[in-house]
Amino acid sequence: MPHLRRIGVYGGSFDPIHLGHLVIAEEARDVLGLDQVLFVPAARQPFKDEVVATPHHRLAMVRLACEDHPAFLPEPFEVERPPPSYTIATLEFLAQRYGAMATFWFILGVDAALELPRWHRFPEIARLTRFALMLRPGYPHTPQLLAHHLPATVIRTARLIEGPQLTISSRDLRQRISTGRSVRYQVPEPVRHYIEAHQLYCDASQAKGEPDHD
Repeated sequence: MPHLRRIGVYGGSFDPIHLGHLVIAEEARDVLGLDQVLFVPAARQPFKDEVVATPHHRLAMVRLACEDHPAFLPEPFEVERPPPSYTIATLEFLAQRYGAMATFWFILGVDAALELPRWHRFPEIARLTRFALMLRPGYPHTPQLLAHHLPATVIRTARLIEGPQLTISSRDLRQRISTGRSVRYQVPEPVRHYIEAHQLYCDASQAKGEPDHD
């Protein structure tokens, strides 16, 4: 019989993508036996206003971060369509692309999972994917907390994953860069070089334009 592909879907601003993101994706891939993890940069997330780098800069950094892992793939769908970025549209697109021979695991932090019922067309999202819920550093988790916020049908099929929890945040990285501090060993080296080459997260008067893209 044909192999049923197991695909992780990892969305976010990735502003910038960092080693914490990659560790989460690799842990989900390993624990769930995923064939691929798709990194989906959002053009603009409905619940997140603070995005600094342009969508195409962020997509370029995701591409650089994924280039040395055969199972990590950048997915430009949300960047290439008008914002806001709704998860349901992405999952419908992926379901159409991969067909019935794929199952999806949506990767997100357990803290973000508590907001799932507020997501656009959430009942339809829950029919298209299962959820890989990643524990977050310093964030309290109890089964009762999840049960209070999420439908029982979602909890029954979800997988709670506890792996390496790196306390790296994109916001902190942007702050470090803006004050001239090093982010070496916190972002992949190609991403660090890209940030420096395009003067991302620096003073606006010093920033360069977007990278060329077709």
